[in-house]
Amino acid sequence: MTRYIAQRLIESLVVLLIMSFAIYGLIGLMPGDPIDLMISGNPKLTPEDAARLRELYGLDRPIGERYLEWLGTALTGDFGYSRLHARPVLEVLLPRLGSTVLLMGASFLLALLLALPAGLVAAVRPRGALDSAINLFAFAGISLPPFWLAILLIILFAVTLGWLPAGGMPPVGATPTGQIAYLVLPLATLTLATVGGIIRFVRAATIEALRQDYVRTAWAKGLSEQQVVLRHVLRNAMIPVATILALHFGTLFSGALITETMFGYLGMGKMIYDAILGNDFNLALVGLLLATLTTLLANLAADLCYVWLDPRISYQ
Repeated sequence: MTRYIAQRLIESLVVLLIMSFAIYGLIGLMPGDPIDLMISGNPKLTPEDAARLRELYGLDRPIGERYLEWLGTALTGDFGYSRLHARPVLEVLLPRLGSTVLLMGASFLLALLLALPAGLVAAVRPRGALDSAINLFAFAGISLPPFWLAILLIILFAVTLGWLPAGGMPPVGATPTGQIAYLVLPLATLTLATVGGIIRFVRAATIEALRQDYVRTAWAKGLSEQQVVLRHVLRNAMIPVATILALHFGTLFSGALITETMFGYLGMGKMIYDAILGNDFNLALVGLLLATLTTLLANLAADLCYVWLDPRISYQ
């Protein structure tokens, strides 16, 4: 197992290296550069000034040469400065990362806690009234656009009832209750938009597991429904679901751009989007690489969960 984990980590580093080159090249090939934005903001800059600035920032050199220089400094822990924020990239990134961990992590756990029992109940009693109600809820969550759901929640709880703030970040010095109030609506939007898909996967995997021979044997031994579902069905049904959850977690961690934009929540998704639009190369590059790393680690965690869920799986 240790050898397998070490091999996967090495492969992840190789993927990160390839992705860093690809992202750096794509961002570098975008029309315009930070100097063009400086010129548009200050008409007094002459073409000679622009040429000197491009030479100073190294923008007149080939992309490959600039990438190798960036990679060398990044390996020392220096990821450069953010052009939009005029601060080191890590100083801008870490607060956004903390906000994303709080919101997206809570959304992921809440969706999982809701989806697992709902999917199991729907699969154990298929084509019943409860199964139909759960399926209707799941399809509604999948079909309803997140931006429309966010607008409905804002109108109901912020405008009409006035119970919660419509968006933004908690002010400095806010009480824990005040901080939670700013998280309720974006958390509810993300959870309702994602829980339906997880419910469908859990239900389908559970129905497939209930058809297996070992489940018939468990019923024949006289085990109760609770014992059969929790001890025999659930662990085997979670194997395909673990893959979906890993991909879903990577997507959440990179940031739900629409939700963050609707509620003015300063997370990773909005930061990456603003950095790309503002030609903030360093910030966009590091943010995208962090999202890639999160997805790779989530997939590694899913592979390790397979061994825990099914002892017959081995990576020796």
